[in-house]
Amino acid sequence: MSRVSLEIARWDLECEFNNTDHRTELNGVEQLIVRRGQPFTINLHLRSGEYQPGGSALNLTVETGPQPSDQYGTRASFGLTDQIDTSRWSAAVTSPPGYMVSLSICSPPDAPIGRWRLTLGQGGLVEFVLLYNPWCTGDVVYMDSEEKLMEYVLAQDGIIFRGSWKYLIPTPWNFGQFEDGILEACLRILEMNPKCLRNPGKDASGRKNPIYVSRVLSAMVNCNDDKGVLLGRWTDDYDGGVSPLSWKGSVEILRNWDTNACQPVRFGQCWVFAAVACSVSRALGIPCRVVTNYNSAHDTNSNLVIERYVDENGQVVQKNYHCWVENWMTRPDLKPGFDGWQAMDPTPQEKSEGVYCCGPIPLKAIKEGELTYKYDAPFVFAEVNADVHTFMKHKDGTTEKIISSVQVGLKISTKSVGSDRREDITHLYKYPEGSDEEREAFTKANHQNKLLQQQENAGLLIAIKVSAEMRKGCDFDVFAVVTNNTPNGKKCRLVFGSRAVSYNGILGENCGFKDLLNVALAPGEGQLKRVPLRMNYSKYAENLTEDNLIRLAALLLDYGTREAYLAVRNVVLENPEIKVRILGEPKENRKLAAEITLQNPLPVPLQNCCFTVEGSNLTGGQIITEKLNSTVEPGQDAKVKIYFTPTHSGQRKLVVDFDSNKLCHVKGYRNVIIGK
Repeated sequence: MSRVSLEIARWDLECEFNNTDHRTELNGVEQLIVRRGQPFTINLHLRSGEYQPGGSALNLTVETGPQPSDQYGTRASFGLTDQIDTSRWSAAVTSPPGYMVSLSICSPPDAPIGRWRLTLGQGGLVEFVLLYNPWCTGDVVYMDSEEKLMEYVLAQDGIIFRGSWKYLIPTPWNFGQFEDGILEACLRILEMNPKCLRNPGKDASGRKNPIYVSRVLSAMVNCNDDKGVLLGRWTDDYDGGVSPLSWKGSVEILRNWDTNACQPVRFGQCWVFAAVACSVSRALGIPCRVVTNYNSAHDTNSNLVIERYVDENGQVVQKNYHCWVENWMTRPDLKPGFDGWQAMDPTPQEKSEGVYCCGPIPLKAIKEGELTYKYDAPFVFAEVNADVHTFMKHKDGTTEKIISSVQVGLKISTKSVGSDRREDITHLYKYPEGSDEEREAFTKANHQNKLLQQQENAGLLIAIKVSAEMRKGCDFDVFAVVTNNTPNGKKCRLVFGSRAVSYNGILGENCGFKDLLNVALAPGEGQLKRVPLRMNYSKYAENLTEDNLIRLAALLLDYGTREAYLAVRNVVLENPEIKVRILGEPKENRKLAAEITLQNPLPVPLQNCCFTVEGSNLTGGQIITEKLNSTVEPGQDAKVKIYFTPTHSGQRKLVVDFDSNKLCHVKGYRNVIIGK
């Protein structure tokens, strides 16, 4: 018996039901947004006749990209079957015979992501967005923990760690991947990438693979080779844009790029590049997290050795930290055992295959020293393992090696699942120092410098100690501590200096300096000399960068042996706390107030004070700005009240930034639990 084609009068995409079922409802319910490998439902209303099992036919075609092809998985034609086949494009009727047909449609778990067109029979054309599905066991981004999926896919805010390895600063960030227009911007990033512009058909097919998409995102979040999202700037000149520290989230950045003809947003630095990449990855369905590597190294000549030079005052350029992201996926292109977290770095540092991008590379490959694995393993390995050699450059141009203990790759950090606490993930990148496993990894990586390094018990030791509290606006002491472990008395010169420094190691002006030409050290085991250096607010105030960092360097010259010893330490001056008090009971779709307060800790008045506030599903995707007309005297409070209407239940972050003439980009936040 021949089948009769169904004549469709109209259809209902059931966006609210489908989007909720596919965990995309926070994007809105105006368009159909589903995840691959999982069925979705469309209700068809027939023009005439009834649907009869076995007697009715419907041909469906799905296409993505400008050059759809069955061969490359960007086009498929299929009819009705008795039940859904989740391994390929398929459709089945789930309703009883009648004038209304409930049609269940499923994509394969390796279908390319992006915008799709669905043709129903002879006339109906449906458009929908298909995303990765980390809840689907057949998807290569599958993650088997609901708690981790809540954190790494659905969480719209988080914490990024900045500061220094001795003083980590948790900084709130609004990822905002479900805010209005953000998914459209993320899809446009894929469409504007050079690979798509050169060969759109091949690029559309490549989007089935999160390895390919992660590499595209790594290149497109920066604008060095393309119409990417962000322009980097690592000086204090932000003319034509804003300081990277002014950003509180990714939403404004992505919207600015999307609505301004894909012109790069000015400006970003590493944590901003990483945060935007995290927002885009989560929006597309790839589990993602931002990580921070303290004392990060940059190997420019691929020999795993970093050579740094100091002047005769001991000042040195050294990066404080660097941020990148990790995306979760399997790696079928590598031998078994390298699935899971993959490092991917969107900050433009070195070219990879001719483009400023980096990764993805399995963390396990870094840990095991497998530097031939794709992609960019040597560069990431060096960031956490490079050997640092320090040389003093004299005024006459000559250099000499000096003794200095520098560790690379410390306290690699990310936000914990389900809380704002720090999770230390250093063990995922490297084995414990000195272990057999570490030696084996270095042998594989041909890291001979580390293997040959001997732990020397130096006769002279120098270290820098700091005060317990170092708040911006206060005077405080720091100390150079010299230890003589030799049986002989020593006469030395001690140069102890401090300079403002940016997070990526660019040195600013002097904040305090001491040069002692005749330091006498008594002989004997552990004989100490403690030399203080006073840090006065009046001296450092005008020299500090927005990072609130001061680099301390103590250089000890032994007159007898002509050997030089160096200690370097970065200190972070603590900003005042921003206090956020929620007034009333937080409820979905009910107006709410918050009182925000900051006490002026400086000995000078604050002028041009301004609070800016944003939060996913709290402030309607907008930034709330409140300016103070009055001057805030020392010890007084800057205080504002803001109003907002939460749109969804659950825990959300209200992210706050305070700015003024003397106190810039102070960050704060408050977790708000919204009831239904």
